[in-house]
Amino acid sequence: MPRAYDTRDGEQSVFDALLAARERYGAKKPILEDQDRNPLSYTDLIRASFALGRKVAQFTEPGERVGILLPSGSGVVVTFFGLHAFGRVPTMLNFTSGLRNLRAACKLAGIKRVLTAHRFIEQGKLHDLVDALEATCEVIYLEDVREKIGLADKLFAAAADKFPRRFRAPLKPDDPGVILFTSGSFGAPRGVVLSHTNLVSNVQQIASHIELDPDWVMFNPLPTFHCFGLTGGVLLPILTGMKAFQYPSPLHIKQIPPLIRDSGASILLATDTFVNQYARSADAGDLSGLKFIVCGAEKVRDETHNLVAARFGPIPVLEGYGATEASPVVAVNKPVDNRRGTVGGMLPGMETRIEPVEGITDGGRLFLRGPNVMIGYLNEAGGIDALPGGWHDTGDVVTITDDDDRWVVIKGRVKRFAKIGGEMVSLTAAEDLAAAVWPDGRHAVVSLPDSKKGERLILFTDRIDAAVSELVTHAKTVGAPEIAIPRRIVMVAEVPVLGTGKTDYVAIQRLAETDARAA
Repeated sequence: MPRAYDTRDGEQSVFDALLAARERYGAKKPILEDQDRNPLSYTDLIRASFALGRKVAQFTEPGERVGILLPSGSGVVVTFFGLHAFGRVPTMLNFTSGLRNLRAACKLAGIKRVLTAHRFIEQGKLHDLVDALEATCEVIYLEDVREKIGLADKLFAAAADKFPRRFRAPLKPDDPGVILFTSGSFGAPRGVVLSHTNLVSNVQQIASHIELDPDWVMFNPLPTFHCFGLTGGVLLPILTGMKAFQYPSPLHIKQIPPLIRDSGASILLATDTFVNQYARSADAGDLSGLKFIVCGAEKVRDETHNLVAARFGPIPVLEGYGATEASPVVAVNKPVDNRRGTVGGMLPGMETRIEPVEGITDGGRLFLRGPNVMIGYLNEAGGIDALPGGWHDTGDVVTITDDDDRWVVIKGRVKRFAKIGGEMVSLTAAEDLAAAVWPDGRHAVVSLPDSKKGERLILFTDRIDAAVSELVTHAKTVGAPEIAIPRRIVMVAEVPVLGTGKTDYVAIQRLAETDARAA
């Protein structure tokens, strides 16, 4: 049975939660590994965090927001906990967001210093990005910092490891624990401030919802600048006794499946897009050792469920729902109760409020409140705008069952509805029509103004044989309204996606506007 949820479990700092996990699961237990295959125990991780954190503390200030520009790996985890050990605030920077968004994030958070690695910059060919950052920030390379770790630092780390609560910064649970930036899939990214309580509570909520085994291994190829990768891929396993296996990029489709097998992974954390690609490229047995797969950030297609089952057996693909503002997990299916088309049941401790949306009869706008819901958004003055009454407006239209499980179905975002001929039409539902007709393709629907009907739908797809007539035929078969059928299809080599795997609707909207001007 999953552990019982208690709100008091989240009332501690992230670093103290790490110390508590070591006491519970054993100091020598291997808890962290990456592609270099040098596993770290709890003690290794804590000592490394104290050693690195002490050096970083020499050129930063208490409470300073320190930028982290690193891929998923042991290095980013040690850096994250090292900043916490000395009372600095990790600020996770999205290196896939583009120069403009990256500079804006640094300015919004007031970042003076950014931690990165020579190896990462060289392999990723990110020199232009560093040059842009250096115009306003000091870029510091961790290899250079580690070279300066001497005997005194190692002795300090050893002593701190013996008496960690005497040496670590006395942080309050309600202090900022991390700053993240929203994906920007529907607009400019926003700075989200999550407290220590937010992060630790979300781990406890998940562990109370799904039974987890400390002997399992979590395979995480998602970036830690994405909250799903940070909380789900790092904090959840490490704070619940599972080994966290970090991989630097979800895009390595050929390399990841055999590594999932070789690492002994029990859980894979990814998005539908990546899971589908892994399942297609994997050899027999590569994914068969998984207990289950957890997907977030986008809808899981039936085609992905069926593909995984056909190739690797009855491995549940669990769709979940979250938001950066909620640390991020809000709801998720269970291995023993996995309902396709839903995002699972609400996590314990979540309060919900549904408000009606004009023109939408099936579902309403979801508001959330709970121990995992953020402190607030960063504002232009460098402060934090708190949420009114603690309620976060998700902007999502959902239905929730009235039973104790509170099962959730996502109907779409409020922004993802178009008004056509006076009727509200879900763009997500229009995408579902395309996915049903061409399940092995990727599709995105956006809307543009229309002088006659108010708005019109445009489908972008990587299927070169896509035709409106097939959409019309399928819509009639399933009883979908004609106004939900995109009447223009634009074929593209690839549907634009963000570094997190989410569809990049901002880029697609620009493509639609360009296409309309050219027509």
